[in-house]
Amino acid sequence: MQQVVSVYLISFAAMSLFHGPLSDAVGRKPVMVTGAAVYTLASIGAALAPSLSVLLLCRALQGMSAGAGTIVSRTVVRDLFEGAQAQRLMSVIAMIFGIGPAVAPIIGGWLLKLGPWPTVFWFLALFGAFIALSVLILLPESHPPERRTPLRLDALLHNILAAARDRWFLVLTGANAFSFAAQFLYIAGAPILVVDILGLGEQDFWQLFVPMVSAMVLGSFVNGRLADRVPGNRLITGGQTISLTGATAAVVLAALPTTSGVIPFSLVGLVMVAFGTGISMPVYQLALLDAFPRARGTAASVSTFAMLTLNATLAGVVAPAVGGSMLTFA
Repeated sequence: MQQVVSVYLISFAAMSLFHGPLSDAVGRKPVMVTGAAVYTLASIGAALAPSLSVLLLCRALQGMSAGAGTIVSRTVVRDLFEGAQAQRLMSVIAMIFGIGPAVAPIIGGWLLKLGPWPTVFWFLALFGAFIALSVLILLPESHPPERRTPLRLDALLHNILAAARDRWFLVLTGANAFSFAAQFLYIAGAPILVVDILGLGEQDFWQLFVPMVSAMVLGSFVNGRLADRVPGNRLITGGQTISLTGATAAVVLAALPTTSGVIPFSLVGLVMVAFGTGISMPVYQLALLDAFPRARGTAASVSTFAMLTLNATLAGVVAPAVGGSMLTFA
């Protein structure tokens, strides 16, 4: 049953490399609408699945299609807006991405009170249909034909390789991915951290996620407010300084016997890391898209794939390896 999650994430990561390049070739809107439509059909299939193998197949289709909106939406912002306005909208997207992981389990819990597990997939089908119709009716096409790249496999692969070989783009991609990884380590290791180290129960995960998500949302909000007053490079420097200070504080507090494994001291550093990430991430996202102005979708795809790969490594390798104590996490 664990594969119900793993298959989705693997499919999401694999297909994330292609959503952006496809949107560079055929336009943003067709990719987003098609992705939401396939996600809707896959959700219906999962709700009606007569066996685990069919459920896993539908989950793979969900993962392959879900990234269309997640990845391409950022390119739409940069297509339509410049400068401070683009940064403010990117900070709003970052806030929504921060809130999503905290709200989703709550909605899932409510749905499971209404009916058995297929209820969750019926809800996702309705949600996917709502997204598809909203994009179809309300969203303008932001990538006109004269700016599109050829729809050929060799051209798509060429753009992907060009991004993967660009030194400045790789620096930005690494900075963005490792910045978020500092808090994702705690997300990936949440079961170990909350239950084994902090000694809390299975219903107490909110004590970790609510402060962390709130700090990231607040950081993104601050980024939006400062967008037209503080240059992007200074926001990144300030955000990363706050994160580094928080990471250092986490080590110190975890090393002291009076504060190690004790809430709220165990969360002080994590909250600072999340706040700093919220400040810097919208600027990173815009800089990544601007590195390839004629292939922004490709830039979004390659950077997302790198982050997903790093996060998978954190979840599968690093989190179990450092799960012995609060100090090794820090």
